[in-house]
Amino acid sequence: MDGMDGMKTATQRIGRIVSVAGSQAVCVLERDAHGDVAPLQIGGLVKANIGRAHVYGLVSGVSIPVPSAGEGGDPEMKVVELLLIGESPMAAPGRPAAFRRGVSVFPALGDAVYSTSREDLVQIYAPPAAAHISIGTLHHDRAVHAHALVDELLGKHFAVLGTTGSGKSCAAAVILRQLVTQNPNSHILLLDPHGEYPRAFGPRAEVVTAETLELPFWMLNFEEILQILFGAGVDPISLEGEILSELIVGAKYDYAGGPQQGYEKHYSVDTPVPYRLSDLLTRLNNAMGKLDNTANLPPYRRIKQRVLALQYDPRFAFMFGGVQVRDRMAAILGRLFRLPADGKPICILDLSAIPAEALPVAVAAICRLAHNFASWSNGACPLLLVCEEAHRFGAQAPEPGFALAKHWLTRIAKEGRKYGISLGVVSQRPSKLSTDLISQCSTIFAMRLANNEDVQFLSGASADTSMGMNDFLPTLLTGECIAMGQGVTMPIRMRFHGLPEGERPGTGGGGVTQAWARQIDSPAFLGSVITYWRTQKR
Repeated sequence: MDGMDGMKTATQRIGRIVSVAGSQAVCVLERDAHGDVAPLQIGGLVKANIGRAHVYGLVSGVSIPVPSAGEGGDPEMKVVELLLIGESPMAAPGRPAAFRRGVSVFPALGDAVYSTSREDLVQIYAPPAAAHISIGTLHHDRAVHAHALVDELLGKHFAVLGTTGSGKSCAAAVILRQLVTQNPNSHILLLDPHGEYPRAFGPRAEVVTAETLELPFWMLNFEEILQILFGAGVDPISLEGEILSELIVGAKYDYAGGPQQGYEKHYSVDTPVPYRLSDLLTRLNNAMGKLDNTANLPPYRRIKQRVLALQYDPRFAFMFGGVQVRDRMAAILGRLFRLPADGKPICILDLSAIPAEALPVAVAAICRLAHNFASWSNGACPLLLVCEEAHRFGAQAPEPGFALAKHWLTRIAKEGRKYGISLGVVSQRPSKLSTDLISQCSTIFAMRLANNEDVQFLSGASADTSMGMNDFLPTLLTGECIAMGQGVTMPIRMRFHGLPEGERPGTGGGGVTQAWARQIDSPAFLGSVITYWRTQKR
């Protein structure tokens, strides 16, 4: 039954049911005319014909209860444990209807068990009526494609989870490539912490790097600007917070030409409208000059010092660079969210060169902008936000500075389906993820996970984990996964489609040994590194 290239097109009797308990059943294998039994493997499918329906079972265990002492003894009894997963009611004599999850009529003791045919597998795994993408092939028959249901996948979020080296980045790239191929006007934003994905999409992706990113300071909300200036954990009602709030609101009115020209005459500190740092500093200096007691100067001085430092720090040019302030919010959002797609339906935001101090705020701001855009547009333009290294940005116990990013990722996970924004989570440490985040992912592609803590964590992440599929996770090959949840017709062990060598996610550096094979003998090399080092402000 489990041959990779020669799956039978007809079924044959292979055994009989000897035990049924809830969704569990036990089948004793029978010998054929040649004295052989079916070579069933864990993860394979069998079926029982109970008259009104075909009931399908997933092989979850194989055993020989009483092994023989050696050759020449009585034939051994071979037993397989089954998980009853679904059925195909008989629409006409001998013709089963469409497959459906769940079992309404259970097999009885003594009912015959049959092998499954390729026709059975196609019926179960490739429903033609639903919009779907081909993402791989079945583990037990590589000729049968594995599909993901697009609307279910995106409507209720998905996660790709697997240890480093399991192929999770390639798997995420395969899913996204299929989506953009079938939906050339889609709107996808991929947060790429290590700059690995551009080569996987070529000209179909808009690649934004630290050098080309525009995220002006005036588009940050108050919590974000506070964190950029003073670090994480600053209370908005601190002295600095109260002073800065008034300065920002005033500077926004200055840019608009005064309160009488302000948009509907009520700017708040979070209203995403432009303002100039020069106006903010002018107001700050004026306020300092009016103080009666110099003991009150320190918070004003701290604000001024931090604003000036960031304004002239080249690492923060994507936020504070440029002499002239212009309202480019529409252009910035259009580029990030691919409005219009213009032949590039996916934007890859390469975060690898963004300074560590700014990274948490940059990720939080991008997630907040995606959430707010979706909500204010009433879902008219569905977005897909994919977060690689999600255990870093959406951790249960976030690193210092990442609490804001976690907040917005969790809000998207909880509220996104109402506004038309979907979330894709990619992580090698699922046990570190926020439970509020991962519990909202209704489709999970679980690749090889060797860490017992990660495997156990998945037990509560999907209803399908109760089917025993997690037992396979430590043994999966690179590129294989257990797909479960609402984005697939049923839990499945599958292998993702391969990608050409030059199109796989990665830096393309060739590895350490290749780099060491090159002799660096240029006397200018160290000098150039030191010069760059010294010119970067810290």
